[in-house]
Amino acid sequence: MAMLPRTMESVITSELELGYLAHRADAVQPGVVVIHDVWGLSDHYRDLARRLAADGFSVLAVDLYRRHPDAKIPDPGRWMRGLSDPQMIGEMQTAVDFLAKYASVGRRRVGVVGFCMGGSYAIHAAAGCRGLSAAVSFYGILSHEHGLLAPLPGETLDPLRKPRSPLEAARDVRCPLLGCFGADDPYVPTDDVARLDQQLDASGQPHEVIVYPSAGHAFVNDTRPEMFRPEAARDAWSRMLAWFQRHLTS
Repeated sequence: MAMLPRTMESVITSELELGYLAHRADAVQPGVVVIHDVWGLSDHYRDLARRLAADGFSVLAVDLYRRHPDAKIPDPGRWMRGLSDPQMIGEMQTAVDFLAKYASVGRRRVGVVGFCMGGSYAIHAAAGCRGLSAAVSFYGILSHEHGLLAPLPGETLDPLRKPRSPLEAARDVRCPLLGCFGADDPYVPTDDVARLDQQLDASGQPHEVIVYPSAGHAFVNDTRPEMFRPEAARDAWSRMLAWFQRHLTS
């Protein structure tokens, strides 16, 4: 991604039941929970966890599917629409609580960052999880009217599994939130992004919403050359680091 840290050799990693842990060996650092996309805790998210650790954070890339070890996802939209948001918020709360008590965090602040489906859950976490001091959403699906969360004709969303959209949750966020989106994202209309900014205004929390021209969905994912946009990815990564530095270390 042309932003891989040179200090990667100092990062300690381990596989846990909750996910993938990465942190520097030589410091106590603020914590960040990384939330994966619909495809699960892939090597891409382990790599992002290592990069964040090298940049100065203790990181847990949470496995939201740990209770679904045999999950098969032939249709990502249908899978996302069937997930229980309250259950996923509970999994994120467990990750936040674990990281907050972990030795490498040393009771410092904890944030959350998510990508695609994880970007949606980063907003839900900012509104529904205790103990978070900052959140970042990368191209999170925002509404139940557009994108992969929109029900197909003849389909309805279970209100117990999907009680409210990320957009509706945004007005209740409890911590500063940064949103990074692509102008050409087919799953997240720019109108939804504008509505997110309005909802965050209503929350009263510090927030920034950035839209990158000529970038679409998954523009940070350097394992997908057709989606990856290096300049937007570098800028968004730098903004995320500055956001966490500002709200997790001050």
